[in-house]
Amino acid sequence: MAKKPEKNTSDAATNVTPPIRQIDIRALVCCAAAGTLLLSVSLSTLVSFNLFLGLAFLAYTVFSYVWLRKRFRTKNIYRSLSRIMTADAALIGIIVGTLSFSVVPSVLFFTMIQFNSIFNGGIKKWGIDSAAFAIGASLTSLLSYQKMSPNNSLEISVVSLIGITLYFCAYALYAHKRIKNLEKRAAQLTKDKFDQKLRSYKLARYLTPTVWRAVSEGREKELTAERKRVTVFFSDIQGFSSLSEELEAETLTEVLNSYLFEMNKIASKHRGTIDKFMGDGVMIIFGDNKSEGVKKDCLRSIAMAVEMRRKMKELQTTWIKLGIKKPLEIRMGINTGYCTVGSFGTNHYMDYTVLGTHVNLASRLESAAEPGEILISYESWSLVKDIVMCRDKGEIRVKGFINPVKVYQVTDFRKNLGRDQSYYEQNLEGFSMHLDLEKMKNYDKDKIVTYLEKLSERIQDKIT
Repeated sequence: MAKKPEKNTSDAATNVTPPIRQIDIRALVCCAAAGTLLLSVSLSTLVSFNLFLGLAFLAYTVFSYVWLRKRFRTKNIYRSLSRIMTADAALIGIIVGTLSFSVVPSVLFFTMIQFNSIFNGGIKKWGIDSAAFAIGASLTSLLSYQKMSPNNSLEISVVSLIGITLYFCAYALYAHKRIKNLEKRAAQLTKDKFDQKLRSYKLARYLTPTVWRAVSEGREKELTAERKRVTVFFSDIQGFSSLSEELEAETLTEVLNSYLFEMNKIASKHRGTIDKFMGDGVMIIFGDNKSEGVKKDCLRSIAMAVEMRRKMKELQTTWIKLGIKKPLEIRMGINTGYCTVGSFGTNHYMDYTVLGTHVNLASRLESAAEPGEILISYESWSLVKDIVMCRDKGEIRVKGFINPVKVYQVTDFRKNLGRDQSYYEQNLEGFSMHLDLEKMKNYDKDKIVTYLEKLSERIQDKIT
């Protein structure tokens, strides 16, 4: 059995309740007008006509009230209510004319009609209802030769005053409840907006920035598959699979999360698109979105890889405290070439990724790399050889490729070597150091020099 959908109370408060209250209030106005006319029966010379008109108007009020109550759940309730209120204005005009335009009832009922029209429909509605009131009063005056009477019966005036007092009290109560409902709705919308932002933030963590921006801005069509020359990066941790069998699940999770967090931060810094995480493996694309040119895209990927390699040295120190004695090393592969970039999948599930031979080659280079090594293809090397120092490693056989593939090992950027070298690292048994001069603060320089001098003295004492 299908589950009955739950009623949305907030929608009911704003879309259903106001029409019902308006139906009640306009019925109150009509009853006040009918009561005023019926009270005039004993005082009028046209007793039978006033009595008939008063009872007819009262019956009309009851009939229209029941009819509107049955239609309040329909989409046209506001239109129906607006038309009924215009008819009310015309009929009340007839009643005012029948009462010889007694000053107090005329002013009070005309005021109620104008207030009701402006409150529910604005200037346009006010003009229509005022015209209907004037037409009804004018026709009655012409047909019955009624003239304005400055004299007023006390009973008629009292009934009119009671009617308008009840009317404004009812409208004040209605307005108060509606304001409260709107305040609750506004508070609920604020909460829903906050919850939506929170859910969007959580969802964004599972999508690539390219996909998230396109979906959130309504540009999904831009994710259609197309051929682009991009740089593809693959990396994984050497020996991580065997390590997962030795460590507890909590420790393994902490190691993996800390590693992926740092890799993600570095990838974002160099504006790479993280395609996916595959356990300890990472796939990143450069040039798929807002490309700066093939050469700059490739340089950003290599700069990212070099920084990742350095970061691994820092992470090793942290992981030693978790009981990991064997240093974990990252191996990386980079290739540049034409690939098919875009969304692939079905109507129910789509995946934004890159496909093609050059993607496979980048993955094979990562598998062929030694621990701590960055291997790049000839295509990538030819783009960056003037800026990046690479060592020719000759040709290697790669699974899935008939011909041998020319590969190069990335040493570092040329500016970081020689006299301008800004990064130093050394790892020996009992000694580990990494020094990044670009990140060093001037106010820390003296502290570092003093600390190194003390260490130098201790090392000399140990040797002697």
